[in-house]
Amino acid sequence: MLAAVVGGAPAQAREAPLPVTYDFFAGARDELAHPGGSAPGTNDPNCRPSTQHPNPVVLVHGTGGNRQTNWATLGPVLHNAGYCVYALTYGALPGTSWPISALGGFISMRDSAHQLARFVDGVLAHTGAHQVDIVGHSEGTLMPNYWVKYLGGATKVDRYVSIAPYWKGQDSSGCNEAVAAIARLGGDPATLWPYPECNEEQYGSPFMRAINAGGTPYVPGVVYTNIMSRHDGIVVPWTDGNVPGPATTNIVVQDGCAVDRSDHLSLVASPRTAGFVLNALDPEHPRAVRCVPVAPGLPG
Repeated sequence: MLAAVVGGAPAQAREAPLPVTYDFFAGARDELAHPGGSAPGTNDPNCRPSTQHPNPVVLVHGTGGNRQTNWATLGPVLHNAGYCVYALTYGALPGTSWPISALGGFISMRDSAHQLARFVDGVLAHTGAHQVDIVGHSEGTLMPNYWVKYLGGATKVDRYVSIAPYWKGQDSSGCNEAVAAIARLGGDPATLWPYPECNEEQYGSPFMRAINAGGTPYVPGVVYTNIMSRHDGIVVPWTDGNVPGPATTNIVVQDGCAVDRSDHLSLVASPRTAGFVLNALDPEHPRAVRCVPVAPGLPG
């Protein structure tokens, strides 16, 4: 799986900083221009982890995202900071063609967790690293933890950074809207509804009970950071991601920066989030975290 991702990816010169756009929708524009591509700074086949950053970073997109659309900001940010960065597209509907095939995260999260497991094993084999760090967004904060908790991922993850998490679950009543949006792109609603991922994130579902088995979503030995916004708008209430733990840091971007009004999407592209991600991955070398105005990315 990894070979298919990195095999055709152009090598990026580690010494040349990549331009960074703080715009979530830049990734969608890149996908339209280069279907099936990778975000800048990711999936470089020539990258080898450094002594300073020995763990490759694996980016895990949210529902409807992919390896290119979700990471136009954090891909180059992490690359410029000296990390080897890898991103996959998981959970795409089987038997579909582009653009439907570019929408990941719709199959069962249990099945997606197996896809992630194979991808991480490929990253470790390719780089020679012993562990990875996970940076996920939305569904990409929840699904990987199933791999960590039940599929042998606990020994393979050092740091786990979640952007817009929802550890307690969500109200899945909005699933009809997602199916309608995909149908407008040419998807067959009969094959989409009810799509497994949406049902699994429902409060109290068997999947959510599995994630929180033992009274916590967290797995011993893994260091967790949750980055949230009071203006999320999709994770409602936003506090569904604010779960304390013994090796867990909970961060709200508005604390100390009221002008950052990031919602569920723009949170991934906020300069403030980027700073918190870098500090979560390398707390021994903290960087100043910027506070700049950020507008919601979603209408309304």
